[in-house]
Amino acid sequence: MNPRAWVPRRGELLGFAAVGSLAYAVDLALFTCLRGPAGVGPLTAKALSFLAGCTVAYAGNALGTYRHARVRGPRPCVTFLVVNLAGSLVQLLCLAVSHYGLGYTSQRADTLSGAGIGMALATLVRFWGTRSLVFGVTRRQEGRVGSWTG
Repeated sequence: MNPRAWVPRRGELLGFAAVGSLAYAVDLALFTCLRGPAGVGPLTAKALSFLAGCTVAYAGNALGTYRHARVRGPRPCVTFLVVNLAGSLVQLLCLAVSHYGLGYTSQRADTLSGAGIGMALATLVRFWGTRSLVFGVTRRQEGRVGSWTG
């Protein structure tokens, strides 16, 4: 087995980061529009913007970063949504631990724990989940050089 198989390639990381940045921009822009001019409530606006961001991220990863994976059907889409929800929970958990558990209650501490540390950890969860659970990039698959016949 190839020990470097777990190490993502630079193109994969750049593609994932570019798609994630675009999805974040869509999420933020839609949330801002829904909360502002449209007058939608905060939770509804965030739920809709989250789904739009997930849709953009899935399409970008499926058609770009992981276009070689050939996933089909609803299962990868649902798995992608679950992976992104798990990432969101990681962010919320970081914020909750910092704010309620450790007592760091300033806006700066909340931003650092939720949008800084939480986002970094959530990105790792999303990258691992997207790579391995949704698009099936595994050590065993990348470690193979050719068929059993040589």
